[in-house]
Amino acid sequence: TLGDIMELRTVGIVGSGQMGAGIAHVAAASGFEVVLTDIDAGVLERGLELISQNLDRQIGKGLLAAGEKSSILDRIKTSTHVTDHGQADLVIETAVESFSIKSEIFRQLDSLCPPETILASNTSSISITRLAAVTERPARVIGMHFMNPVPVMRLVEIARGLETSESTVAAVRAVAESMGKTPVECHDHPGFVSNRLLMPMINEAVFAVAENIATPESIDQIMTLGMNHPMGPLRLADLIGLDNCLSVMRILHRELGDPKYRPCPLLVKMVDAGRLGRKSGQGFFSYGEV
Repeated sequence: TLGDIMELRTVGIVGSGQMGAGIAHVAAASGFEVVLTDIDAGVLERGLELISQNLDRQIGKGLLAAGEKSSILDRIKTSTHVTDHGQADLVIETAVESFSIKSEIFRQLDSLCPPETILASNTSSISITRLAAVTERPARVIGMHFMNPVPVMRLVEIARGLETSESTVAAVRAVAESMGKTPVECHDHPGFVSNRLLMPMINEAVFAVAENIATPESIDQIMTLGMNHPMGPLRLADLIGLDNCLSVMRILHRELGDPKYRPCPLLVKMVDAGRLGRKSGQGFFSYGEV
């Protein structure tokens, strides 16, 4: 019921990397009480630093009053124990794209959260239905895929598992809207819509490099100037991380069984070499010292 939706006040976030920190920032800025956890205390600290820097950026742009920063940060509690999500109304998992890791987190959350707590995954490609199946509450499990960088990007891709209830969808839509996001629904399918379309385009751009059709600069310029994309596919791949791009292509290839999703061998080779894009200093473009 709508009454239930209005009572979603506490949001738990598992994982304090770029996505987890971004979601925590937006949730706290929207008035939610946030519990942000990570097994690594150092990652938690960096997550809080990132939130602080992004709040300063918003203040600098006049999007946020300077006095609001401390009250937003006060709404974020951090912990290295997943058990601290026991009182959350909604928990969003933002761990790495690995079914074994995510399913273990879902098992833990399912055993410690009250039965009405909604469990959401920020996964970009892993089956919501499979994650829901490891819990005793499949109707309360949903995909809530935020885009990077979270404070800037408007979309939240809402993915329904086979068992996800209408009330869960309504509650999560309301939370996304109250965070200033636009929720768009799709069904649970490998890559959902965003990565089903984006990753093959990136993979095709890598094939164009591998086949020496054009330089990475030219490929990106053709897409930015000709298709009005704000960023070319190769620079975007470097930003996402070539290892992440490869793992999504492998999931699409394996789950859909169609050879058109075969990862480009050059993409595999670059990941093997540790050229992961912006985070390693070198991908299709160079980023200096990291």
